[in-house]
Amino acid sequence: MTPMMHTRAAPVSRVFGRAEPGRAYFRPPLVLSVLMALVTIVTPAAAHHVGSYLPRDNAVTTNFKQIKFSVQAKRFDVALQLFEQGAVRAEMRAQAATLPPGLEDGTRAALRASDGLEAERRLMIFFAALARDLAVEADRQLGEPGVTPETRAATGRKFLEAIWRYYNLVDFAVAMRDSKSSVAVRLAFDEAEGHVKPATGGAAPDDPAKARQPIQRIAQVLSTLIETSSTSARRSS
Repeated sequence: MTPMMHTRAAPVSRVFGRAEPGRAYFRPPLVLSVLMALVTIVTPAAAHHVGSYLPRDNAVTTNFKQIKFSVQAKRFDVALQLFEQGAVRAEMRAQAATLPPGLEDGTRAALRASDGLEAERRLMIFFAALARDLAVEADRQLGEPGVTPETRAATGRKFLEAIWRYYNLVDFAVAMRDSKSSVAVRLAFDEAEGHVKPATGGAAPDDPAKARQPIQRIAQVLSTLIETSSTSARRSS
């Protein structure tokens, strides 16, 4: 997943992070192929500020990056098309029961209005919710009795990779709005990762269940972030 780093060199950097330096954005029909090329160029490895995971993209994260780059290029018509026909919207619908009400409609409305910052905020809420739900499930599975340390550690690593895949996409947006939450998630992630990493010589960690506490903090921080950000979104709508 790619970082959304901030720079004042280009105006578009304030929306969904930094634009690619020196790149030219073309008009349709080439714009879609350019966006796809950008997605393949930017890799998760460059983004991982903490830990050692290199999570691979899936359809949802790829679609997000397509939307992000089209907004950076100020092609909101393309961004709207990518959203309406893409995996992000499909996943929003699939997860609607656990998401704040109106998230899908609000994201579409923001793109139609060429409001990149509002679209960013709503997409931030969505990916924070995906990461939160994974953290809740990770805590549940790590707490199951009768599981070997090896299995528990493997489970923890799998979930942390999945959590980071989604959270890292919007960490820039989180940090811009709530730097304390961004730092808290990063620190908790690092702590959890330390509990499930293989010990010296490749042996299983002594007690990977200790990862539960920092994973619980991730879930708590993201739950609060989602609530406060959703309230802010409703007030501004």
